[in-house]
Amino acid sequence: MTTQGHLYRAQPLLRRAAAVAQSPSARYAAGLLVLAVAYYGAAKIGQTLRYTASVAAFWPPAGLGIAALYLWGLRWWPGVFLGELAVNGELLVDDTALPLGSLIGQQAGNMAEIVVGALLIRTFIGPRATLDRTEQVGGMLAALGIATAISATVGTASMLLGDVIEGSEALTFWRTWWLGDTAGALVVLPLALAWVPQPATAWRRICTWQGALMIAAVAGLGVLAFSIEGPVAYMVFPALIWAAFRFGPAGATLSVAITAGVAIGFTANEAGPFSTQPIDARTLSTQVYIVVAALTTLFLSAVVIERERSAAELAEAKRHEDDRAMKERHRIARDLHDSVSQALFSTVLHTRAAQKALKDEGPTPSGPLEQSLDAIGELTRGAQSEMRALIFELGHDAIEGGLVAALTRHASMVRKRHGLDIEVRGPKRLPLSPRAETELFVIGREAIANVVKHADASRAWVHVEARSARVVVEVRDDGSGFDPAAGHPGHFGLESMHSRAAELGGVLTIASAPRAGTVVRVEARADTEGASDGA
Repeated sequence: MTTQGHLYRAQPLLRRAAAVAQSPSARYAAGLLVLAVAYYGAAKIGQTLRYTASVAAFWPPAGLGIAALYLWGLRWWPGVFLGELAVNGELLVDDTALPLGSLIGQQAGNMAEIVVGALLIRTFIGPRATLDRTEQVGGMLAALGIATAISATVGTASMLLGDVIEGSEALTFWRTWWLGDTAGALVVLPLALAWVPQPATAWRRICTWQGALMIAAVAGLGVLAFSIEGPVAYMVFPALIWAAFRFGPAGATLSVAITAGVAIGFTANEAGPFSTQPIDARTLSTQVYIVVAALTTLFLSAVVIERERSAAELAEAKRHEDDRAMKERHRIARDLHDSVSQALFSTVLHTRAAQKALKDEGPTPSGPLEQSLDAIGELTRGAQSEMRALIFELGHDAIEGGLVAALTRHASMVRKRHGLDIEVRGPKRLPLSPRAETELFVIGREAIANVVKHADASRAWVHVEARSARVVVEVRDDGSGFDPAAGHPGHFGLESMHSRAAELGGVLTIASAPRAGTVVRVEARADTEGASDGA
């Protein structure tokens, strides 16, 4: 048979093999094997710094197993079981072989730790947590504390019953077991939660020149701290704080893992500040160092993310508030147009009709009735003109282009309507939020209206100035002036200007005297975070 014939007959077998490989059961079995190998590898890393018997000062398999069951479900527990079985199988046959009963108890305790830890974390912080909230970090710590205590308690009891340790050693043995599992879980579990669900997003946040510099700083300071004689191990903390502030959970968890790796590597090779201590103190110092570094960095990262989220939510709330305010202004403009504006228009028409009828009946045009009708018509037309201007402003963004641009447009309209010469000066961009610019515009508009109505002025000046942390708006005229100390009850415009200035955290002052003009001045706090760009 030719080679081509053999290939033709082998094709069905290859298709069946490919179908089997792609089946859910085959993928599940492969996943279990990968998890078991990863668990075994993490255990070998932890055993580089063994305390006594089967207890290590740092036990990363605890975090790996809990992370796997938390992220992908409890159905993956056989993979953890196989990895744990391989680790304990070695302990059964090595030079310091442990009793079979003690190893069985240890395996049962470790499996309970993994399963209970995954269930508690899911209960305390919910599914798919990313450790971007302080309550999530606190919930994870509580769950790990309980789960690792189960393993330490069952393991210590197993070692006591197998005569591996004496009763006087039980407390120190339990503490070492508990802290070792906790330290390992605090390094591996947060790293998995921050990187596994969205690895591309986490990588993009780190894959910058600043990320590379951060990694180099953490590793360099960690190595330097463990290379210098003396208690300087915590000099790596500035780099950890930088990672938490700048790179969030992705950078925080990676920097903690690097810090823990440096500490374990140096101490396991009899180097660094912890290596010269007795075995109990060496183990405790290493564990506390890792736990403190992890908790400090994780909590700080969560606080920073919460602050960023709060700022974003506040900005979004302000945006929605501005949108609602604009919609309300449009609604009021429509209502005014459909009601008051139409009523004023009807009043003008009726006034004209009355004037025409009066002329047709023959009274002298200069009589009192004719003069009253003329006055009513003039007032109504003025009110109608002002209503149109108000409707226009309500239907559009009053501060489009910035505060100075808005005041310039308003001054131009006043000049055309009333003949008052108004000069407006000021920068195009101001350190003010849109809301603050709107309030200052309303104050300036009211001050100009008072000049038109009461000052009998020929000129007015509007000056806007930014001074460090404050913005000053000043409206000055050359009119008749008045006595501010005399009080003006019932003048809603003045009360409105004072209240608007107070809402901005500013101060409004009025300087005037009879026949000396008037100066209305308002100072408001600058708002650089919500500043308008004036575009």
